[in-house]
Amino acid sequence: MMQEENLIRLLQKGDENSFRFVYDQNQKTVINICYRFVGDRETAEDLTQDVFIEVFRSVKHFRKDAKLSTWIYRIATSKSIDYIRSRKSKKRFAFLTSINDDEKIRNSLPAPGNLNPEKKLTDKETKEILFKTINSLPENQRIAFTLSKYDELSYKEIAEIMETTLASVESLIHRAKKNLEKKLFKYYKKII
Repeated sequence: MMQEENLIRLLQKGDENSFRFVYDQNQKTVINICYRFVGDRETAEDLTQDVFIEVFRSVKHFRKDAKLSTWIYRIATSKSIDYIRSRKSKKRFAFLTSINDDEKIRNSLPAPGNLNPEKKLTDKETKEILFKTINSLPENQRIAFTLSKYDELSYKEIAEIMETTLASVESLIHRAKKNLEKKLFKYYKKII
């Protein structure tokens, strides 16, 4: 595996093999990031191509103030958010753009194995409720929470991607958890 500094130098010189290496190492992760934001596999794949075009075009200006993978995450997050904003001006941010996309995301969440049908139905309903509740969070809370819980990034990595401070990320995730707790409590209180 190439050392990152050498890899960046080669990328900045326009070395195609280095770019292919970066693409191969990061493509699946970028598709997953985009998919979690837009909820549609085809759109996520298109955005992934846009991300790597941006990486190729912008690498000469890469300041090395973050890891290359973090920089690519930042581009993927930005491209996904830009796509959503352009697609849905009424809602500032949404993971899903249609009922079909909503179903795809729900089905992509891992289901516990060997459950009886009643348990599977309950788990599906729980996923739907959780997903809708996460979707209702304010944009920055939703981004920070998603990157933390779904992508399992550290707070430091999230701060770099969101171009904010570590304290801001901690605060966003704390507020997201509190908001989720309140919204879920209200929901379950209604049905009990």
